[in-house]
Amino acid sequence: MSLVSFTLNGEPVSVEADPLLRLLDLLREDLGLTGVKEGCGEGECGACSVLKDGKIVNSCLIPVATVAGCEIVTPEGLRDTDRGKCIVEAFAESGAVQCGFCTPGMMMATESLLRKNPDPSEAEVREGLSGNLCRCTGYDMIVRGVLLAAKKGRGLW
Repeated sequence: MSLVSFTLNGEPVSVEADPLLRLLDLLREDLGLTGVKEGCGEGECGACSVLKDGKIVNSCLIPVATVAGCEIVTPEGLRDTDRGKCIVEAFAESGAVQCGFCTPGMMMATESLLRKNPDPSEAEVREGLSGNLCRCTGYDMIVRGVLLAAKKGRGLW
């Protein structure tokens, strides 16, 4: 066990954990942040997406030891921000939420994309979401949700 300290959703956190424990497991099992989902467990589906120092990562592939000193943002940390609220509203308005399993990961991918490109084209949105899978295959509505978030949130990113 090692003491790992990092910033989680804007708050300092120190935890005793196996350094090889997956960040996904720490977030869900030890810290009760269930917004991150385990889909494939292999970094293929994006359901476990979080932001690590502002970059999207699959938390199922991240050993806890590698987040020491980092800033981690989960869907719980994003949803209460102005940008998170904008994404939630745009997804709801666009019908981008079907079963909802992929939605937290899609929201994190949207935040990551709009941070880098606040006015993306449809093709850029599709590329930006390419690391996230939707089992319901509602990609067109999700893409519309991202484009609507970019439009409604102009100036937030």
